[in-house]
Amino acid sequence: MRQNPARRTALLDAAIEVLAREGSRGLTLRALDAEAAVPKGTASNYFPHRAELLAQVMRRILGRLTPEENALADTMRAEPSTELVSTLLKQLVERMRADRSSHLALLELRLEATRRPELHVELTQFMTEQLEANIDFHLGAGLPGDRTGVVLLYLATLGLIVDDLTVPGLLEPYSTDKLIEELAQRVLR
Repeated sequence: MRQNPARRTALLDAAIEVLAREGSRGLTLRALDAEAAVPKGTASNYFPHRAELLAQVMRRILGRLTPEENALADTMRAEPSTELVSTLLKQLVERMRADRSSHLALLELRLEATRRPELHVELTQFMTEQLEANIDFHLGAGLPGDRTGVVLLYLATLGLIVDDLTVPGLLEPYSTDKLIEELAQRVLR
């Protein structure tokens, strides 16, 4: 059967929405067909195995969360500094807030991976590749700090994102921008 790339993307986007809203247990082929508004059985033609669907969802999330090349190039015109690192982290949080579903779906995939060894292996590889790419970008751009500093920024920013997604009231008394600025200053001094 011929497969339509636009329909595959629509199905993956639908999977992200279902994961974000209902969790991994709610992600069935039937729910995927309904969310994508396609005929019953369509999703099974594109994703014969759940593991394949989840792997492709990971890749689609990455595509949705990656900053636009032109916007990133504009940001990177600034001189490498802790202020530039703060700007990059703030932009990451803005992208998260603009596409909450992708981040929530990725959290669901992390939880699902604790129960599915095959997904755990794939997710670990995927996340390792992303972390290494972030470290390489940071160091290659001449931004302040070393490898360990970049990992610390990753861990702290991930915590901020998880709290913002799941219990946003926790951080309401604080300015997220000021927290990010302070984080960059303290970690990269």
